[in-house]
Amino acid sequence: MLTVLLLLWPVAAALLLHFFKGRAARVPALGAALVEFALAAYAAFTFNANNTGQFSYNLNWIPSAGIQFAVGMDGLSLLLVLLTALLVPIILLSAFRRNFENESVFYALVLFMQTGLIGVFTAQDAFLFYFMWEVALIPIYFLAGVWGGVNRARVTFKFFLYTIIGSLFMLAGFVYLYFQTGPSADGLSAHNSALTSFYSLNLPVDTQLWVFWLIFAAFAVKMPIFPFHTWQPDTYTEAPAPATMLLSGIMLKMGIYGCMRWLIPVVPLGTDAWQNLVLILAIIGIIYGAIIAIRQQDVKRLIAYSSLSHVGLMIAGVFSLTQMGMQGASIQMLAHGVNVVGMFFIADAIERRTGTRNIADLGGLTRKAPVLTVCFLVLLLGTVALPLTNGFVGEFLLLAGVYQFNAWMGAVAGVTIILGAVYLLRMFQRVMLGPDSSFTETFTDLTGAELALLVPLIVLLFWIGLFPNTFLHLSEGSVLNILNEVVKR
Repeated sequence: MLTVLLLLWPVAAALLLHFFKGRAARVPALGAALVEFALAAYAAFTFNANNTGQFSYNLNWIPSAGIQFAVGMDGLSLLLVLLTALLVPIILLSAFRRNFENESVFYALVLFMQTGLIGVFTAQDAFLFYFMWEVALIPIYFLAGVWGGVNRARVTFKFFLYTIIGSLFMLAGFVYLYFQTGPSADGLSAHNSALTSFYSLNLPVDTQLWVFWLIFAAFAVKMPIFPFHTWQPDTYTEAPAPATMLLSGIMLKMGIYGCMRWLIPVVPLGTDAWQNLVLILAIIGIIYGAIIAIRQQDVKRLIAYSSLSHVGLMIAGVFSLTQMGMQGASIQMLAHGVNVVGMFFIADAIERRTGTRNIADLGGLTRKAPVLTVCFLVLLLGTVALPLTNGFVGEFLLLAGVYQFNAWMGAVAGVTIILGAVYLLRMFQRVMLGPDSSFTETFTDLTGAELALLVPLIVLLFWIGLFPNTFLHLSEGSVLNILNEVVKR
């Protein structure tokens, strides 16, 4: 029942926010998010890493069709549930720094989205997974489309179009797989959509070749992988900062998680056939994202392309089909969420104080903001994968996994570390340490509330970097089970 409570609590809180107007909605929204985090933390403390499926709940949702409301968590799910529950209160706190019209609706949409995200990470039924996938899309569409920048209508429509088309392909793939399954457990339906039933299918190779692309289409757009990425930079730039944090910190992990849970073990022969192509596309994305990031003058857009590059490495690690690669992707999803939310918050703090994100217009800010400088540098070094930070653990395992699969691919993918240092350190030098700008004298340092928001992220950055086994131990069993499903078929 704990998983059900994690799903229902944000929905109930979102509905209650209807009775609060304006700024009065902030405190109850944050309180609800903190309760959700407490529930996720309790799940983590009581979780047995040796048991692959826990906190399960099954309800005959549509018995005549063999569709169940089936949820549960293993170590991989738990990591992403924890990430979601941790980041949502931080994102809500960051939203307090700005005034939004219809704040109760804004915060309610964030909580609704939290339900969709956790539903995706815990669903054990294909159609429930698809349903939650769409539930997570609708709130972010309105968050970006209503409260975004001047080009929000065009950009949000493009994002919605890409995502919905990919989702329809996935639905078609799930419908086909559904009709290949046997009767439901209760015998009321000739077919069922349970995850375990999909794992038990032994489809011929030629079928798996095209089913792979039906399912992968949705995940490719959501991550995104080159060349399905064109919606990402514009959406990240035009969306309000909290929506950008939700997209980059949590939502893109839906695609990586989907590949690990719903693609690779279901169509392993199709995965094997297209493995090299996906790895090549991922590595192109790594290099392409980094090179484009070097050319950016907008801080927020630079971070968006940086995210594209780092996600490419995670995709490469997953499709290396090695334990190190998948373990690296698991912990890097956590690390990337922490780092990118912190980076976007810093970018938003600078924009709120100066009215610009243009790197050429900024400079010399460190003279008036030493605390912001230290926080910015720590998060940046985590993103660059400095040893003892969270980024190092994940990137080391990812590169080792890709290298284990193919040494040349591993070598090319490793260029991301060099290029990442180039564009991030150069941005930091120009914005914080460069010649004084017109904003230097009036710029103010982080407030106590802003620092309190960044401290948990920085603590987690070092925690993952210094004690990675805390989190690797959680996902190890899940990763081994996924690889076993591939090997035995």
